[in-house]
Amino acid sequence: MKLNSVRLPHHNGSAELETANFRLPEKVIISMSQHGGVPCKPVVDIGAEVKTGQLIGDCEAAISAPIHSSVTGTVTAKTNLINRFGRVHEALVIETVPNQVLCEDLKPPVINSREDFISAVRQSGAVGLGGAGFPTHIKFAYDRKTITIDTLVINGAECEPYITSDYRAFMEDGEKVIDGIRQVMKYLEIGNAVIGIESDKPKAIAKMKVLTASDSNIKVIGLPSAYPQGAEKVLIHNTVGRVVKEGDLPSSVGCIVMNCSTAAFISDYLKTGIPLIKRRVTVDGSIVNKPRNYFIPIGTRVSEILSAADIRVQPDRGLLGGPMMGTSFYDIDTPISKTTNAVLLFSDTKERMQTACIKCGRCVRACSMGLMPTELEHAYDARDAELLKKLHINLCMDCGACSYVCPAKRNIAEKNQLAKAFVREKAAEKH
Repeated sequence: MKLNSVRLPHHNGSAELETANFRLPEKVIISMSQHGGVPCKPVVDIGAEVKTGQLIGDCEAAISAPIHSSVTGTVTAKTNLINRFGRVHEALVIETVPNQVLCEDLKPPVINSREDFISAVRQSGAVGLGGAGFPTHIKFAYDRKTITIDTLVINGAECEPYITSDYRAFMEDGEKVIDGIRQVMKYLEIGNAVIGIESDKPKAIAKMKVLTASDSNIKVIGLPSAYPQGAEKVLIHNTVGRVVKEGDLPSSVGCIVMNCSTAAFISDYLKTGIPLIKRRVTVDGSIVNKPRNYFIPIGTRVSEILSAADIRVQPDRGLLGGPMMGTSFYDIDTPISKTTNAVLLFSDTKERMQTACIKCGRCVRACSMGLMPTELEHAYDARDAELLKKLHINLCMDCGACSYVCPAKRNIAEKNQLAKAFVREKAAEKH
């Protein structure tokens, strides 16, 4: 069965440039909500002197991941931020000092068992670096009595325009990607791994095939260059031929999905003990003269990235993430988080002039989940929660393909997100 998809322009001007280190920011604003699940609480107070890699936020909830300082400096304030879901959460403001030093507590973890490995991954602060941000250790901590995982699926599709951070991970850190995969397979006792890379990245495919030539249980698969190839359910279907049913997790079909950059980070952490305090970020867009990837400290403000980028004019719109699933930032001092794989800058952005639906069916043909976006829109407008469930609204991945192909420029993808939230609210009312 071939899933529906759309073709997008690539705009990957940063693809063949080596990643550069970003300058030390004047200050960072580090959110306590950088992962799926429960936000952390600060464990340091205003006035505290912190070192690079020091724990500054944690939470006892199961689905959470600790947060560490990305710089050495002084905590000067606590503030509130609004995340991409519209929720308010705490953040720490840290002003940097010239002399950056690593926290003396950092050291490679000692691992003798599966439990040690999962604990180490939690302490690293690892989350999905492809953008979803789900705490990585939760994926690894499945109950082996009821769940059998036979395949580790590595997401290297990177199917959105402009973004090349995962591609550079393959090209610059391919050995780390493979080492991270091997560590996960070893400690979780997973027999096989597949690495899915879109076919428009032949250099990455070739390199990873060379690096895995001696590993018969790690396969590199070239995938069609189509969107949303990197979506979890689509990736599983196109690499191992399995279908994840509505409401189920990849573990239900014997798979764990992990981003290639996350794999590289795990390899680094096991060797150095340095937690997730920086990440590779693509800086690009229609007004950026020299697109490039940078290693940027978590919490760096967009304003500092903007001042360092070689831009032609001032932007009228900026995105954290890709043009399909990223979010616009309304404040130039918005900080990047663990889930920020790109900062995209644009000007002269055209407004979408919306008209009535012309019933062309393009959105239906574009949906990789086989949904009917027009019917979902009607059901949401009627506030019919039962009909939304019958139309399988929860299968929507928020990929935006329906809005992209719509000649009437309707905000269908936005409506779907609102519809899912509406269904959750109605379900909560019943309980």
